[in-house]
Amino acid sequence: CRKAGAAVAGVVAVVAMAAWWQSLAPSHGRDWADDVARLLDADVRGDVVTLRNVRNFDWESETRYTPRWETRQYDLRQLATADLVMSYWMGPHIAHTLVSFGFTDGRRLVFSLEIRKERQETFSALGGFFRSFEAVLIAADEHDIVRTRSNARGEQVYLYRLRATPAQLRTVFLAYLAEAARLQRAPAFYNTLTSNCTTILYDLARQVAPDLPLDYRLLASGHFAEYAYDHGALAPGYPFGELQRRGHINGRAHQPGADADFSRAIRAGVPGIPAREWR
Repeated sequence: CRKAGAAVAGVVAVVAMAAWWQSLAPSHGRDWADDVARLLDADVRGDVVTLRNVRNFDWESETRYTPRWETRQYDLRQLATADLVMSYWMGPHIAHTLVSFGFTDGRRLVFSLEIRKERQETFSALGGFFRSFEAVLIAADEHDIVRTRSNARGEQVYLYRLRATPAQLRTVFLAYLAEAARLQRAPAFYNTLTSNCTTILYDLARQVAPDLPLDYRLLASGHFAEYAYDHGALAPGYPFGELQRRGHINGRAHQPGADADFSRAIRAGVPGIPAREWR
């Protein structure tokens, strides 16, 4: 009887846990932190894309900033480049992954899938397994979303030029907008394992390279740039170690005068990026 009672108690506990899990529902209606307070809204009409709620905060420190949300318009015929940005914040094996798109008019736009923090809430990788955080797709200026990592937070940031045709760039750019629209229609949880800043890039990249294999480096996100290198997505003709060394932007990001044209400053000498983009 004692064993039977223990078994019943175990079943009840499992059922209760499952019921609790299913009761957790994502929401748009929380008291969000300022930097994730707004959802990206996109209007695509032919080659012209109008984006509302593009973030362009001016960060003095991690906690001191001037909020600024902008409406921007882009011509997809001017979409010319994409760069992989890796920001390391807890050792060499975990990084935040962003993609920065460049246009022939010199403007750049970064996409980043992030947790949507509430005020006073902090990120927990463990919490990301247990439906603790909603997901948000941020579109932002490099001076905001890259500089805050390299300068305000002191993370180690690396930039790599991606190899892609104009058609591939357009496909992935529009796929990011489709993801933003999906999250706008229906909130979703961020999942540390299956729905994060790196897995979204893998999912979108498979739209132009459907044979990309699964790999442990999709989970150990700090090694994702090496995964991209192994599959021919980074500048050819260099060992990966050199791409990594020359792609480390922190020294350039902190140079006097870098803020005046941050995007040019951080690209100086990066393999695969022509000098006209940074001189």
